[in-house]
Amino acid sequence: MGGVFAGALVLLREASPWSVLGGAAAALVLWWAVQVLEWAWWAPRRVDRALRAQGLSGTQYRFLWGDIKEDQRLTAAALAQPVPTDRPHDVLPRVAPLLHRVFQQHGKLSFTWFGPTPRITVTDPELVREVLSTKSGDFVKTNLAIRLSRLLVGGLVALDGEKWVKRRRIMNPAFHAEKLKRTSGRWENLVAASVGPPELDVWTEFQNLSGDVISRAAFSVSYEEGRRIFLLQAEQAERVVRSFRS
Repeated sequence: MGGVFAGALVLLREASPWSVLGGAAAALVLWWAVQVLEWAWWAPRRVDRALRAQGLSGTQYRFLWGDIKEDQRLTAAALAQPVPTDRPHDVLPRVAPLLHRVFQQHGKLSFTWFGPTPRITVTDPELVREVLSTKSGDFVKTNLAIRLSRLLVGGLVALDGEKWVKRRRIMNPAFHAEKLKRTSGRWENLVAASVGPPELDVWTEFQNLSGDVISRAAFSVSYEEGRRIFLLQAEQAERVVRSFRS
């Protein structure tokens, strides 16, 4: 052992500085390549096997990209087609064609791949309740989601753990059932006043409700008074989504 070590020292002394530097650079590149393979291939493959061993079904992992390119291709194809007049409210095949296909092929409890990160889709209300209420320590936001949230809105959507719990408790009273009943009464009036088949855009109504809560809690003004801020945030969010799809 001592002879081997001594021989290595002799070779190191005889080697030129450039040879030593080249060897160190090669070792660094090799270490980096191993780390990339672990992140982009070996770890996702292990996770894929673990998910399937638990009875879940989903798409096959594609190196580095996962389902991102396929999602972009399906979305572009769906948006290129006109909205079907016989089922205008069947929006899932148009706005989330990848999920629509995965639901058909693998069921509503399945997984897809956002790059090397798996996404498990849960649609059962009881399972969603369990994940959000009793598994909060395990259900955390991704780094990408946190960065985008801080870029667009910040606040509760960008928090995890104890900070999320503290902010959520502050906002809970605004969403109490008695206060939500006032909103449902307004909806009933809108439906009653509608011409033709009753129809209500609940998404817009919930945006207005959440905006009113945030405006009053953060700025002591109503949603109508802070409407310009929320319109600018919505425009910013739309531009970010378009940049990801382009």
